[in-house]
Amino acid sequence: MRATLRWAHADFRAHRGEALFVVLASAGIIASLLLAGALFGYAANPWQRVFNQSHGAHIWLHTRAGADTAALSRVDGVAALSGPYRTTATTVESRGARVGVTLRAAGAEPPQTGRPLVTDGSWLTGPDTAAGGGPGAGNDTVVLEASVARALWAEPGDTVRVTGPDGAPHALEVSGIAEVAEPRYHPGGGPGIGWVLDRTLDEVAHGDTGQSVGLRLHDPDDTDFTVQRAVTLLGSDRVAQVTKWQQARAEAGGDDRLLGQMFAVFGLGALLAAALAAAGAIGARVRGQLRDIAILKAVGFTPGQVTRGFLVQHLAFALLGVALGTAAIALLGARIPGRIGEATAVWQDLPGHTALMIGIPCGAVLLIAAATGLSAWRAGRVPPVPVARAALPSATPMTALGRRALGARVPPALVLGWRAAFPRRGRTLAAVARLALPLVLITVALVAWSTLDQFRSRPAQMGLAAALTVRAGQSPGTNDAELEQALAAVPDVAAVHPGAEMAALVPGQTGTITLRGLGTAQDPYPSKVVEGRAVSGPDEAVAGQGLLDLLGVRVGAWVRMTVEGRPQILHVVGRTIEPESGGRVITTSIDALRERDPALRPDFHALVLREGADPVAVSASLAGTAGGTLEVRQTPNPVDRLEPARAVIAALIAVLALIGLIELLTLIGTGVRDRGRDLLALKAIGLTPRQIGSMIVTAAGLTALASAVVGTTLGVLSGRWLVDTQGASSGIGAGIAQLPPIPVLLTVIVAAVLGAVGAAALPATRAARRRPADSLSETL
Repeated sequence: MRATLRWAHADFRAHRGEALFVVLASAGIIASLLLAGALFGYAANPWQRVFNQSHGAHIWLHTRAGADTAALSRVDGVAALSGPYRTTATTVESRGARVGVTLRAAGAEPPQTGRPLVTDGSWLTGPDTAAGGGPGAGNDTVVLEASVARALWAEPGDTVRVTGPDGAPHALEVSGIAEVAEPRYHPGGGPGIGWVLDRTLDEVAHGDTGQSVGLRLHDPDDTDFTVQRAVTLLGSDRVAQVTKWQQARAEAGGDDRLLGQMFAVFGLGALLAAALAAAGAIGARVRGQLRDIAILKAVGFTPGQVTRGFLVQHLAFALLGVALGTAAIALLGARIPGRIGEATAVWQDLPGHTALMIGIPCGAVLLIAAATGLSAWRAGRVPPVPVARAALPSATPMTALGRRALGARVPPALVLGWRAAFPRRGRTLAAVARLALPLVLITVALVAWSTLDQFRSRPAQMGLAAALTVRAGQSPGTNDAELEQALAAVPDVAAVHPGAEMAALVPGQTGTITLRGLGTAQDPYPSKVVEGRAVSGPDEAVAGQGLLDLLGVRVGAWVRMTVEGRPQILHVVGRTIEPESGGRVITTSIDALRERDPALRPDFHALVLREGADPVAVSASLAGTAGGTLEVRQTPNPVDRLEPARAVIAALIAVLALIGLIELLTLIGTGVRDRGRDLLALKAIGLTPRQIGSMIVTAAGLTALASAVVGTTLGVLSGRWLVDTQGASSGIGAGIAQLPPIPVLLTVIVAAVLGAVGAAALPATRAARRRPADSLSETL
């Protein structure tokens, strides 16, 4: 054992550069994996992120005015209070959209507990606090919760109309948009949240207010018990509503699941790519010491001693690299500029942080130990005669095509670079596969990015043909035909489709689905049909993937359902992309629904806009239609829930690029070292240093080119399959995958080649400058 340790120490002193590379490669891989874990946690659990950043409250009590909420701070288990805030129920209107909002009176500084996170604009200002004529210098201001702002198309600087309990309108300027860890607003649900100054609330409510107070607990599991004690303390007659953190998290659970599944695939792929990169770096160093191993065995080292020496040495390098990478992320990760640093800072407070900080490094050490064990076992089998290894050819013989190319005056660097890049079939496939894996994952990430962009830029292709939904009061004097004519006369409105939605019971009455009548037989709604055909006759319908999976049927089946106690039988002739209600929607024409109920009137009208039209401008134009009684809403877009994925995908591409760079450096270093004798021979026959350097750079570029072509091709195919599979499992349906544009894929290929050329420049220069005497030992 003493001889083994002495040899390991001597080997380290003789190959410090290689040892440093192994340590830094291990540290870089661990840092990349930890950053990937931080990004996954940041994006896949948005509610928890907001809760931690805002120091959120676990319980919100909405009470009547006069309740002694200060006594709640003395309840056992309560760590802090948020508020109490005076509140009032209002209606906020902007550009024809109308949303119920509970206004809370807050101070000029956000509270510490239950603090709204302002993501756009600024916190509350007013005529007496604003300066310089900026936002809020002339009007009272309001901060809207993000889901409320989306429903109103409101942005900082816009003016909204707030109607208080007395019916009097008040103009408030939106100073900011904020996120909170409370239930979000959605049409048909509870009211949204807005914050105003005390003076503004007095003007809107005129004394008709309630109270809201948030309780942050020491132990979140004591929520139910604490609610009981709080209600008992205040009096059940004074508590109007209780909101618990589990309710808010459950509402955001669908987004968490979708993002979690998306990034789990990337995480496993990144782990595999990192594993191959680490194994490649260690294997390359072992192969570079075959001559030393042969000499050791010649002087008496047994195969077991050689194996143990490599295990001890490389495990020490691995432990050092893992420790450096983990310490760097733990201490400096939060200081990285941009979204990566923010994600790392928030990740420290998210569930699972400790498990990943321990599990990823430990798993990496075990993986490196397995790779080192395999390489060390191969080292133990090296023959103790170095001449036997030197006598073997280091590259394939020159082919007839190569000889003809040299005879045709093709530059020797190109011909020899091609020969060096693709020496033998087995080694070529292994090198291309290892370098192609990060590029496959990068291309898959680009497919996901392009799909999100498609939802935003071309919603009609993703099942969102109607940009706006208009609802009118169902007064006896309302004429549907006149309303449709008025809506069609609004500029930039291309089509108006009457619609109605209702709940229907599936066969066996074991579940509820959404039955939608949209469009007429003469003017059908332009649903995005990806399988089958569109509705063209009576009793025909199209359905989402979620409904087909629920009923266990396929396109072409007849479906019987019960609506308001009466049967409705429809023929499913097509499958559509259906982003709403988990795809459990069946859509027919409103004429088919009137066969069951002749008195049926449209609940809403779906407006299809002209290409390039601005939904916000059209919504503002609709505000004065039908005497201002319209309620205009934007069609929900699932990409709104996946916005955090954009920044994380971009950061993930950077992490994968780092892993690919480490793999590329390993391949280049191995190639230069294995071709040492060839370079000596080429110099002897007259190749100049520039030609030798060009040959090495050309070999790296060709290897990267082959890997990039293979990686992008496989990434496009696997990315389409993964996105469509995810769409089918979520109920939206397959057929939503959007491939990146050709220029983007070409940019990936060009970037990979340029990266390889740049990474090979320094090793090529060093190899070209070596004198024949420096390389003489490589022939022994």
